[in-house]
Amino acid sequence: MVRKIAITLALLTAGVVSGSGGALALGAEFAGPGPAVTGNDTGGIFPYSPDVQPIYRQIAGDFCARWGRFAKITSIHRVYGEYVGFVCYDRFGKIH
Repeated sequence: MVRKIAITLALLTAGVVSGSGGALALGAEFAGPGPAVTGNDTGGIFPYSPDVQPIYRQIAGDFCARWGRFAKITSIHRVYGEYVGFVCYDRFGKIH
């Protein structure tokens, strides 16, 4: 039983490492930037469009709030198709 589990895990790992096809099969959200926020507890990016102009700070803040952190916008390119970048931090002056 343990051997079968080890073989299955090895095959899954080999599929993910061998190419993006394995990563897409396991979950497209890990394949790169998508239509929503892409990131982790240290920050992330999301696509800019004129619709997000009034709420881009709130989008970043809501994402960082998952880990009890605050958001700071680091870059915003006000061109359709570009990205808004942000970092998450614990307290003022300390960015991970």
